[in-house]
Amino acid sequence: MHGWYERAGVRGQLRRILHEDRETGLVLFPESQIPYLRHEGLADLPPDARRALVARHLYQYLLFTVHLETKAVNRGVAMVAHNEVDFSVDPQTRLDAFKIYCDEGYHALYSLDIIQQIEAATGIAALPYDFQPRLDRLDRTGDRFLPEHSDLAKLLQVVVFETVVTSILSDVPRDPTVYRAVREVVGDHARDEAHHHAFFVKFFRELWTSLPTGLRGSVARSLPHFIDDCLRPDLAPIRASLRAAGLAAPLVEDILDDCYSEEAMRTAIRSASRHTVRLFADVGVVDVPGVDHDLLDLGLAR
Repeated sequence: MHGWYERAGVRGQLRRILHEDRETGLVLFPESQIPYLRHEGLADLPPDARRALVARHLYQYLLFTVHLETKAVNRGVAMVAHNEVDFSVDPQTRLDAFKIYCDEGYHALYSLDIIQQIEAATGIAALPYDFQPRLDRLDRTGDRFLPEHSDLAKLLQVVVFETVVTSILSDVPRDPTVYRAVREVVGDHARDEAHHHAFFVKFFRELWTSLPTGLRGSVARSLPHFIDDCLRPDLAPIRASLRAAGLAAPLVEDILDDCYSEEAMRTAIRSASRHTVRLFADVGVVDVPGVDHDLLDLGLAR
């Protein structure tokens, strides 16, 4: 986190403002990254309804960021910053964790800010977003593999979230078809997250080395499942958006079945987690008996 005081967005970045005259002819989100938008079931959908679907998909992505940063990432980062972990954390790491805590809060702030600006400009409202099912899924995995180490489980969740690499952060800022304000916000997020990624790669290497031998097996077996928990798409908000577009419930379920098949989801998860899986392999996680089977079973093995 060297140079954070000079380069971090929260330190000196100007607020991103939506100027409608700059966005003429552009889309709110890359349509190629919305799996259901070209489904034949949407062929007769009016243009305004399609635009609303795109807007709500953007809102879902940004609201996921708002909740992820404040409810999952920062609860683990705070433990590192407060030295509330089961191994020695040096003073600089504690300071760096507080820097990340500030970054993540700022990411949540400007994500919600741009949502509200777009809602006001377009008249398209965001639907309610519930992050609790994902937290519950993560915590169930923690309870399954690390029932006596809930804080460690929360740290591992953060390691996974902060080392996976989704195409949105890399692709959207470079996509000239997307609203400039959206490109700017996602680009701001991507720049900070590159530094967070490096921090958590180093942090996990130190954490793994510090683990008692008897605990490594449980930690290793949990990690493929945490990857799946972190990256598996939530279908409930997509279902709600399609229903809000006026589609009948049976058609919505057909669209979800077609566009979010288990094979398609596993392919996307495998791609986004490749750097994380490589990190785990480098430190010896994959050498723990059973982990290779879990990776294969969850579709994470390449």
